[in-house]
Amino acid sequence: MKVLIVEDENIIALELERIAQEAGHQTIGPVSTVEQALAHAQRSDVALVDLGLSDGMSGAQLARRLIDRHRVDVIFVTGSPENVGHGIEGALDVISKPFTDERIAGALSRAEAARRKDFGRSKAALS
Repeated sequence: MKVLIVEDENIIALELERIAQEAGHQTIGPVSTVEQALAHAQRSDVALVDLGLSDGMSGAQLARRLIDRHRVDVIFVTGSPENVGHGIEGALDVISKPFTDERIAGALSRAEAARRKDFGRSKAALS
């Protein structure tokens, strides 16, 4: 699965990248801005998105675009899970910082299983 990492703190972005790769996923990024994230959205299956981005748009606003326009699943990774608010509709999970390898890998595994299930339903509907 292709995982887009949207995180403006470099050390956290690199940690998310390591965890995703060790779990067998291909990573895209990390990127730190909404513009960069949207530029890579077409190539992504799921995005690990920080809620507080430094370029003016919230991670929740980005998530709406990724989900609605690009059909990218979203997992929030945030130090402020109570602030997710209205962007949570359609998100697969909200993971609090500090996170564990197991929590991130588990969320990615569930996202991959959900994508396979949806693909199976879509394929059956075409038959």
